[in-house]
Amino acid sequence: MNMKRFLLIALILCLLIAALLYYILGAKSDDKDTLTLFGNVDVRQVDLGFRVEGRVQTMPFQEGDLVFPGALMATLDKQPYADQVVEAIANISSIKTSLENAQKQVERRIKLLESNSISKEDYENTLTTRDTLTANLKQAEASLGVAETNLKDTEVYAPNEGSILTRIREPGTVVRPADPVYTLSLTSPVWIRAYISETDLGRIYPGMKANVYTDVKGGTVYQGHIGFISPVAEFTPKTVETTTLRTDLVYRLRIIADNPDHFLRQGMPVTVKLPLNQEKNDRTPP
Repeated sequence: MNMKRFLLIALILCLLIAALLYYILGAKSDDKDTLTLFGNVDVRQVDLGFRVEGRVQTMPFQEGDLVFPGALMATLDKQPYADQVVEAIANISSIKTSLENAQKQVERRIKLLESNSISKEDYENTLTTRDTLTANLKQAEASLGVAETNLKDTEVYAPNEGSILTRIREPGTVVRPADPVYTLSLTSPVWIRAYISETDLGRIYPGMKANVYTDVKGGTVYQGHIGFISPVAEFTPKTVETTTLRTDLVYRLRIIADNPDHFLRQGMPVTVKLPLNQEKNDRTPP
């Protein structure tokens, strides 16, 4: 009985040792074929504002709302700028009337000049008046274009798909040109900011494929590729965890996510695994 128990214990120990060796050797093999990096998600943000000043009239979206390209984000009170358009149109009409009259005077003065009924100076003054009105008409037409552009700029549209990160102003607020009213967090592009040591720098290249893992158990594995490798070394930022000392010199990487979704959030910590056995000519263009 003791012998059987001894053999059973010995068998169990052998199995445990075999499993441990398999795990260690397998982990070493994985480390040899895969480069693991740690980083954070970066998402582009856009501050949306008006190119003209005025009183905010509408802001239909709230923080967290998803918006699509071309969505009307906010408007200003249009009346002052609509009045400028009407004024510019009236000014053009007035100048055109004066220009037509000046052209008729030029035609009459030509005949009078041929019969020596007027001096050449009078004729040249008439030409000057016509040319001045012609220039004034061009200026007025340009002013109308500016007025129409200003009227259009009382509306702000979403440039890309994204979610409202911050609603900065409220209707009724008087804003100056370029004052932001929303901060929009874009859905795409999304990339991972990571760092690599100098000793591993020769193992990677732009366009190299990557797998991105979040801390969510059973979460999506995102596909990506290296889009940027910094040519300048820097000290590892304090907010980034690496397998080496934080005081080591590292190079910054940008891994672009090829299939991002709304679960990749700004600043989210992720793990990036770079398979080292891929061919360099089998790459995604950066």
